[in-house]
Amino acid sequence: MSDRKTNVTPYAQLETRFEELHQLGHAQAMLSWDDAVMMPRGGGPARGEALAALAALAHRTLTAPEVGDLLDRAGASLAQLNAWQQANLRAMRRTHTRAVALPEALVRTNQLATTRCQQIWRAARADNDWNAVKGSLGEVIALAREEAAALGDALALDPYDALLDGYEEGTREAHVTQLFDDLKGFLPGFIDRVIARQTAPFPLPGPFPRDGQHALGEDMMRLLGFDFSRGRLDVSHHPFCGGVPDDTRITTRYSEEEFLESLMAVLHETGHALYQQGLPADWRRQPVGNCLGAAVHESQSLFVEMQMSRGRAFIEFAAPHLRRHLGGKPGDAAWTADNLQAHSRQVRRGYIRVDADELTYPLHVILRFEIERALIAGKLDAADIPDAWNEAMTRYLGLSTEGDYRNGCMQDVHWFAGLFGYFPTYTLGALMAAQWFAAARATLPDLDSQIEAGDFAPLIGWLRRNIHGRGQLKTASELLIDVTGEPLSLRHFKTHLENRYPG
Repeated sequence: MSDRKTNVTPYAQLETRFEELHQLGHAQAMLSWDDAVMMPRGGGPARGEALAALAALAHRTLTAPEVGDLLDRAGASLAQLNAWQQANLRAMRRTHTRAVALPEALVRTNQLATTRCQQIWRAARADNDWNAVKGSLGEVIALAREEAAALGDALALDPYDALLDGYEEGTREAHVTQLFDDLKGFLPGFIDRVIARQTAPFPLPGPFPRDGQHALGEDMMRLLGFDFSRGRLDVSHHPFCGGVPDDTRITTRYSEEEFLESLMAVLHETGHALYQQGLPADWRRQPVGNCLGAAVHESQSLFVEMQMSRGRAFIEFAAPHLRRHLGGKPGDAAWTADNLQAHSRQVRRGYIRVDADELTYPLHVILRFEIERALIAGKLDAADIPDAWNEAMTRYLGLSTEGDYRNGCMQDVHWFAGLFGYFPTYTLGALMAAQWFAAARATLPDLDSQIEAGDFAPLIGWLRRNIHGRGQLKTASELLIDVTGEPLSLRHFKTHLENRYPG
């Protein structure tokens, strides 16, 4: 973009400012990645201060008085900008509007509190010690309420809607509730029928050494198109994808008793990473070159993990790779594609969201959505979370988490990291993923045979053209209509489940 920097128009000055913000964001992402992956525990307080200083600096850079003036002046010359520049200016204004609603002191305090709370959570979860983290979480919740109120006032939105809107523009609690109520009416009976008719697969003989699992994960990532010259795979307490397009980091966690959970986590995060690495190269340091939103981001991870990787064609392709890395014998009934498919599609009511099958997963999300909106509304406090969680798990999944905080309300990092409003995007992403995949299948008639042969280029190319490479040129709702011909619908998700789990 060096040719654009020679222009000193208001718009060009904004591009320079937002490129600086991109670089600060890169530094923040790498410090956060290191915190989660390899930082010694004693470095926690110092790391929190460093991240808080960067957050304050980025906020100051974004909210400086001249930025608002430049946005107004650039907006007055909108006709002189091309479509990408106009979309970039729109994304700049949205980012600026949300930032100026928050005082710098709140941004700094929030960063300190969430970094400290995450660090406490890692040790407390391992020890099943709710009391060790409850106080810090209470502080994070109080700050999230303050942030939600400030954003709500600035945007004329309900506080929780203001948080939702930050993760996926235009998302509102009322619409999420409507979709989730529909799923609550559909899923329980469907799950009962599937569980009643499924048979137990042959057990897969372990143990499965971590080195073999790691090599398998890297193999799958490489075959799908992950660029290891611009990224890597590591281990953390909670799987995630972070960084920037040219420095993409993903993580997983391993159990030597079971390998599918880790593999599916790697495939999930690879979906995120492929999206990130496929963003438009000419705009990667500008807002328009960023990922479109959390629900769209989750749709890309679930497109890879659920839609593709649990499909029969992918299992046929992957079976020899699994045997090679994990010691399976070709003639062993446990390692056939039929048995591996049965394992990958086994439906069970479990405690852990990231390990859940695609039928029970939305219920894990719904219970978190219902609790967190009550937390932001002040109807629940941190001390109430374990009981609320246990009641919801019992109601939706028939499982009690009383006293089991590690596998209950402490299992996810999100609330401890202050990410209130993020959880609904997982299931919104699942709905989108089914809709994207139906559109891809309609335009790629040989898709199954290509996947079974390990030729992922046509499918990933479709994603690159239709989603990844378009950045924030359109809003998510506009892009969904443009690519699939209709707005977000439950129809494709329900059809997908009924086709995959017939009865």
